Amino acid sequence: MIYILPILGVVLSFIFVLITRPKKKEHFKLLLAFSGAFLLALTIFEMLPEVYENSDPKIVGIFIMLGILLQIFLEFFSKGAEHGHVHLTSGNSVFPWLLFISLSLHSLLEGFPALTNDTIIYGILIHKIPIAIILSIFLLASKLKIQYVVFFILMFSFMTPLGTLLADNVPFLLKYATSINALVIGVFLHISTVILFESSEGHKFNLRKLLVIVLGIVIAYIL
Repeated sequence: MIYILPILGVVLSFIFVLITRPKKKEHFKLLLAFSGAFLLALTIFEMLPEVYENSDPKIVGIFIMLGILLQIFLEFFSKGAEHGHVHLTSGNSVFPWLLFISLSLHSLLEGFPALTNDTIIYGILIHKIPIAIILSIFLLASKLKIQYVVFFILMFSFMTPLGTLLADNVPFLLKYATSINALVIGVFLHISTVILFESSEGHKFNLRKLLVIVLGIVIAYIL
């Protein structure tokens, strides 16, 4: 399931967009807010205790901060697609290589902790669905050929399972699993908190978003 779920989440999201053709990403803000809260809560409840157990807290902290910095660096190229921001003009016909590479690296990293933590795969899945929907909306609205759009989505869907596969079969990655997981925690912390901050809509009170955020936290706690 840790290999299949991320692929299904992205591919089915793309098929949903292909069939329904939603025009605005704003319709998925509640789902995005839920995914941010769910991923953040799972990171805190599941991943943080594991990396700090029997590890040097300072070293773990350094890798978490490096993960935050790495995600900030990747967003210079992805323009924030990891948390629902995709900047492609409707007339764009050039394959967005920078977006593709940065999203692929981000997704690859997501797959590493799934090997040692079964629960985090659900956080990754719920995070991927709204991102894949928003990404699909923009890609299909661009002038890219459909075969390029399908290639982008398929490669994006396979990157997380590839990360899990590498973590399971490359001795070097297995040896430094704790440090890599701490790095991914930093990535998750940055993405999830940005999603939650951006979902506040100018810091205006929104009861529906507050409820879905609380729901995401509660479900993550139960898991």
